[in-house]
Amino acid sequence: MKANQRRLNKLLVTSLVLGVLFVILMVLVGADRIAWFDKSIISAVQGMENEGLTRIMKGFTFLGSSLVATLLSVIAFLFLWLVLRHRMELLMFFLSVGGSEIWNIIIKNWMQRQRPDTHRLIEISGFSFPSGHSMAAFALYGTLTYLLWRHIPALAGRLAMIVIGVALTLLIGISRIYLGVHYPSDVFGGYLASATWLMLSIYVFEKYWKPKA
Repeated sequence: MKANQRRLNKLLVTSLVLGVLFVILMVLVGADRIAWFDKSIISAVQGMENEGLTRIMKGFTFLGSSLVATLLSVIAFLFLWLVLRHRMELLMFFLSVGGSEIWNIIIKNWMQRQRPDTHRLIEISGFSFPSGHSMAAFALYGTLTYLLWRHIPALAGRLAMIVIGVALTLLIGISRIYLGVHYPSDVFGGYLASATWLMLSIYVFEKYWKPKA
């Protein structure tokens, strides 16, 4: 019982720390105090531009699109419901992934940061901060890793799941910078916001919804 409470406390503290970091970043973005950070990373990432890499980055951006996220969510829903028969895990999945999407919309419309207006390789509308692709990728792959962890007992399988999830999340974020539709602080902010919500979702799940062993 004490060990479980310590874990819950760690989840809550982690969520709080991440949330504070996100608020600090949000203030810096709103005050336009982060331009030096954005410019240095944009210069490095876009400096690698070539035709082949552009095709690859467009592919990673597609993997972070609403279409792919919806498809993966449906597959996850069917797997959790029909194969594992985990009803409560479905609540956690929708709280984490769905909540992240709602928060993205709220924060974007509050901040109303305009997207970069130079060197765009694709055209897209809407506000910039935080990156929706980054938030969605972190929420989706992070939640799936958490929910499927105990069903993959082999260390190699767990490591593969982590590596794939982290790689996809990072590359989707980098692709948004490369293609010129997000500032690096948008992407980093998306990760922080989504991580904050994911930790809080796991806390709620383990405290109130997780089936007792």
